[in-house]
Amino acid sequence: MEIHNYEKLWFGLSLLLIVAFIGTITYGTVGAGVEMISDDGGTVQPENVTSSEVFENYQQPNATQTGDGEYAVAVQALQFAYLPGTGQPIRVPENSEVTFYISSTDVTHGFSIAGTNVNTMVIPGQMSEITVEFGEYEEPTDLGVICHEFCGPGHEEMAGTVRIVPEEQWGGDQ
Repeated sequence: MEIHNYEKLWFGLSLLLIVAFIGTITYGTVGAGVEMISDDGGTVQPENVTSSEVFENYQQPNATQTGDGEYAVAVQALQFAYLPGTGQPIRVPENSEVTFYISSTDVTHGFSIAGTNVNTMVIPGQMSEITVEFGEYEEPTDLGVICHEFCGPGHEEMAGTVRIVPEEQWGGDQ
């Protein structure tokens, strides 16, 4: 049985494509440092989220400093707002590492900050914990926060803001 040269060519290209797909998946998993969000954020009572220690310490519009260049913010997701975030932006300084603690009081929500890799589900009774590094900015910059999980008839209106403030303008008490 003789195999035509075009069949050999297409067979070789198909094998090369399969190897390339496997290579990109391997690189994305191992080489790029992609990791899953940890599930060690703990649990809270959904009907009384704000009574947890994390919310008592970190739920305010300005990020709370927890170390050198490290900050924390607790965000409550509810139909159809983020507290803080919707009525008043969450303020964080540039060149900082910010840990967001997010929980829901009612239904499953999403928490995604445009322009960053922050993207997590917010489940009632669970504390989502995600850390992001904000770089250097020449002027205050607003990044949008959106809900990417359908949470009810006002879902499309559920949005907030993270304001990154240059270091010379940062004052945690403002």
